[in-house]
Amino acid sequence: MGGDRAFDDMVAEAAAVSVDGWDFSWLDGRATEERPSWGYARLLAERMARASAALDLDTGGGEVLAGVPLLPPLTVATESWPPNLARATESLRPRGVAVVDAHGERLPFADGVFDLVTSRHPVSTWWEEIARVLRPGGAYFSQQVGPASAGELTEWFLGPRPGPHARDPEAARASAEAAGLRVADLRFQRLRMVFHDVGAVVYFLRKVIWIVPGFTAEEHLTRLRALHERIAADGPFVAHSTRFLIDARKPA
Repeated sequence: MGGDRAFDDMVAEAAAVSVDGWDFSWLDGRATEERPSWGYARLLAERMARASAALDLDTGGGEVLAGVPLLPPLTVATESWPPNLARATESLRPRGVAVVDAHGERLPFADGVFDLVTSRHPVSTWWEEIARVLRPGGAYFSQQVGPASAGELTEWFLGPRPGPHARDPEAARASAEAAGLRVADLRFQRLRMVFHDVGAVVYFLRKVIWIVPGFTAEEHLTRLRALHERIAADGPFVAHSTRFLIDARKPA
């Protein structure tokens, strides 16, 4: 990994590979990230098994929803990025899940249709619309990216970021309550991320586009080379992700 050829090859490979969907298996052996202790996939499966009508927002390529063993009789997912929309449709249609492109000022569903609305790592949370489509007594259950997630990577490429940071869990609580929902559970964790080579960083930043907005390997080549040299000299680059779990209920 010390020479320029190794650097060029890793960057070129990571810049060319597909980043469609929400599967990170390309990083196996190259990067690791701690998972939140609450186990979102298990909790999601338990809730889906009890629901009669569910909506999964920002489903990505449908990877998380496709892993749920028992889906409600009516299950719908939304996605707005075309490559992910195609992947989600291919993955979820055999399970009887309709995948909808949710562009627009409102969710394309009637009031009070769903008793469960879910989302893992939503781009943003549309609290008023979530409250509208939930049935009385229904719940919004979501794992979200927290404040300054992977902030060490952001600062490596962009320099120190001024606060306050977006995606604050207490701000989410306030927004949920302003939309008429009651927050039954809110948990937060900071989790260790380890990047073993510069190619892993390139792939991650291409896929998780909000860490370094507008990232391309070409435009950040100088900082990538410096990062490659740091990893070669000092070992893996360590950052920290943040996650929060929110369970918000619509009064019965």
